[in-house]
Amino acid sequence: MAGDRLPHSEHSTRLTVAVIGLGYVGLPLARAMWGAGHRVIGLDNDPAKVERLNRGECYLRHLGADFVAEMRDSGRFEPTGDAARLAEADAVLICVPTPLDEAGQPDLTYVDATIASVAEGLRRRGRSQLVVLESTTYPGTTRERLKPVLDAAGVPCHLAFSPEREDPGRRDIATTAIPKVVGAIDQPSLDAAVALYATAFERVVPVESADIAEAAKLLENIYRAVNIALVNEMKVVLDRLGIDVWKVIEAASTKPFGFAPFYPGPGLGGHCIPIDPFYLAWRAKQAGVAARFIELAGDVNHSMPAWVVSRTLASLTVQDAPKPAASSPRSRARILILGLAYKPDIDDVRESPSFELIHLFREALCAVDYSDPHVPRTHAMRHYGDLGLSSVELTADSLATYDAVVIATAHKAFDWALIARHSRLIIDTRNVMRDYPRARVVKA
Repeated sequence: MAGDRLPHSEHSTRLTVAVIGLGYVGLPLARAMWGAGHRVIGLDNDPAKVERLNRGECYLRHLGADFVAEMRDSGRFEPTGDAARLAEADAVLICVPTPLDEAGQPDLTYVDATIASVAEGLRRRGRSQLVVLESTTYPGTTRERLKPVLDAAGVPCHLAFSPEREDPGRRDIATTAIPKVVGAIDQPSLDAAVALYATAFERVVPVESADIAEAAKLLENIYRAVNIALVNEMKVVLDRLGIDVWKVIEAASTKPFGFAPFYPGPGLGGHCIPIDPFYLAWRAKQAGVAARFIELAGDVNHSMPAWVVSRTLASLTVQDAPKPAASSPRSRARILILGLAYKPDIDDVRESPSFELIHLFREALCAVDYSDPHVPRTHAMRHYGDLGLSSVELTADSLATYDAVVIATAHKAFDWALIARHSRLIIDTRNVMRDYPRARVVKA
């Protein structure tokens, strides 16, 4: 019977669990499975990551320096780049990227390559295995894309989908305390997946199908994307009316029912909100339905970096008005972006709007630098390549050399008082300068 070694009760059975993709989702998941007493094979195609993990090093700073060392020292965590090791696993959990391609459509290249490797491991294994996809995707992926490949392996297995719910840098709730939604292609697969996750997570939420679990993950992120787009649009409208959107949100938040505050910013970052909603929009088009809210929210949120740049250049023009117009302000302006990571106090730069800000300022012929205590230097990115920049140390002298400082990410490590005192012009997209009334601040 497939899944014969999987736990069937609350009593933990030690299994061999393979986690594929040791990034922001996979590494915490590996830790959760290790913490439940299982032997964990961590598979990643980046040799540098595998080498660091085998040394006990954690390359995700927000998880802490000791996050990996304890696992490695236990002898139950084995990082590797060898896909042949998948044959050893009783369960395989897939946490690989699901980006958009250049046309804005789902790119399941990593999922397809991974499931082919899993199927090959299943053939070599010759007996039952549980396979779970955790990567965010469109409804139907598990059933339509993964199942036929695994069926062709000729070995019975269980197949499920359980969406990741990681929020990098969040410290008030542990991975294992986040309810784990699980859907599967049939009841035996659901039972097996629920039994496995129940050994590691405090609460497991079974749903009727893999499609429902896939759609639930998309709804969570679409909810955020649409509401962020709403306040971003409100920001633009209220700015034209001379009203501070942050004060409006603060006032509205006093309502004890029917309102949840969302906050504007310079654009969306991270893997989830800028990308995931378009998986459903694409699927909707296939079904002949227009996902208008999703597409409109995407348009609004993607327009925010350009709006911030426009506000900055307009503010510089006003600042420079008394000076001789020997050259355009935008052709000589020096801009400093504060924060390269997409959210505070982490080093995660995936889809960060700061990269688009740098690109747009450069297009406007500005000289652009950045400062981020969590990101010492840039590296190659999917859309922007390597910008070749290193983080600027913030001092009174360095701040004074820039025509404008643009606050993109509100890291706690920034000395906001120093920034307020020594910056000529501050473009504040995060409302952090509210406590520094003497600074020259433009909200954007």
